[in-house]
Amino acid sequence: MKQTGRLLSLDVMRGITIAGMIMVNNPGSWSTNYAPLLHAHWDGLTPTDLVFPFFMFIMGVSMFFSLRKYNFTLTRESLFKVLKRTLLIFLVGLGLNLFGLFFQPHFSLENLRILGVMQRLALAYGIGSLIGLTVNHKYILYVAGGILAGYWALIGLTDSYALTENSIVAVIDRLVLGASHMYKDTMADGTRIAFDPEGLTSTIGSIAHVLLGFYAGKMIMDSKKDNECIIRNLFIFGVILFFAGYLLSYGCPVNKKLWSSTYVLITCGMASLFLGLLIWIIDINAKKKWTLFFESFGINPLYLYVQAALLSTLAEVSGLKGFMYEQVFSPAFGNYGGSLAWALFFVIVNWIPGYFLYKKQIYIKL
Repeated sequence: MKQTGRLLSLDVMRGITIAGMIMVNNPGSWSTNYAPLLHAHWDGLTPTDLVFPFFMFIMGVSMFFSLRKYNFTLTRESLFKVLKRTLLIFLVGLGLNLFGLFFQPHFSLENLRILGVMQRLALAYGIGSLIGLTVNHKYILYVAGGILAGYWALIGLTDSYALTENSIVAVIDRLVLGASHMYKDTMADGTRIAFDPEGLTSTIGSIAHVLLGFYAGKMIMDSKKDNECIIRNLFIFGVILFFAGYLLSYGCPVNKKLWSSTYVLITCGMASLFLGLLIWIIDINAKKKWTLFFESFGINPLYLYVQAALLSTLAEVSGLKGFMYEQVFSPAFGNYGGSLAWALFFVIVNWIPGYFLYKKQIYIKL
């Protein structure tokens, strides 16, 4: 890894987010899950709400590094690479949805959810990369700011801050995707409606998300491997984003399911600060003994996320998860402790193949 000249902290942060995703997506029981391991039902922010946006921020950072080999120029080669990767990631996500649907009592493609986590990553990566290849990088922050301002106006002017079927976010998604192909969420009165937290409309905010990560990647490269300069710039960038998001949240609530503009600013700010902290710990002070576990996740993140999703479905439908939680972990640690114990156990199970790939220096990329 050292011979590649890459920052170990990037792989570690990426690995932390993937391990975090696997943990929060796989409790022993959703009814006995600790509150910090749950998403905010609507407005607000929990530790769990940081995991996905942190990964998207790091994806934006890595996007800057990967596009350098094309000299940030839109050519036939670079366009083909971006479109191919976008399509493959999207199809993998769609395949995961199809795999889960196959085990439902009444299998029907009419109920296939089209979007999801992988699909959001694909769309944000694809559009963000095209912007990175066509726009002068000194204007990237203006583009990101314009996207966030426009998205804020779309939600605010249509009074779409509430979880209702009349929200502009829900309306557009229903028109494009169809209600049967969307995730079903629950309103305050208990009514189930078609509202997708990784929907098409809210992907607008995620595009700005990766662009802010892209700009952080630019700051890292502009610092010419001066780690102290990198940390200073990341900390300044993070503080500005965080406080801007916090102050603006009085007019635009922080909301993951909407992927609101203030949610983007606050989580990108925190991600920038966290990355700076990791660089200080790992790359400057060389405190690396604890990083192996997360580095194993970080070098093959998408593969291990897909692996975990497949194993999670199989553990659920086979009854293994229920048996382990009810007969092993819950009796040993209690209902809540057992739920967390299963989640941690599942993370370790997925880490084992990741560690093997790490030791063999096998990198599975799309």
